[in-house]
Amino acid sequence: MKTIEIHSLEETNALAEALAAKVFPGLLVTLKGDLGAGKTTFTKAFGRSLGVKKTINSPTFNILKIHQGSLPFYHIDAYRLEGITQDLGFEEVFADEGVCVVEWPQYIEYTLPKERLELTITNQEGEKRLIMINGIGERYRKLEEEL
Repeated sequence: MKTIEIHSLEETNALAEALAAKVFPGLLVTLKGDLGAGKTTFTKAFGRSLGVKKTINSPTFNILKIHQGSLPFYHIDAYRLEGITQDLGFEEVFADEGVCVVEWPQYIEYTLPKERLELTITNQEGEKRLIMINGIGERYRKLEEEL
């Protein structure tokens, strides 16, 4: 696991852009963190770097939003799924050749593929954040090392 200290919105955007530069079909990124930690901010910068033109915002009420960029971009916000165990069809999204970002992944842990890139964002003072990066699986560990 790697920890990166971020001091500004610009550095958050730069990390998202660095990840987008290394994207591959089927990439799954999970984002954990308290409310206001910067999960959606990171997702917006990541999506823009993938060529998404439409506004990216938290899909809290829709749960899943699909955007078109250089690859299909799936944005899942599982915040409202706490305690739900029914099949919601996310397996189809995870099996697709697009790129998927999941906010609040702990609420759908049972359905997530084993291999993924986990980012945990922790608030510090002001705009400062600690981002822990954990690559699970060989290609994700390599991605973790490269970031």
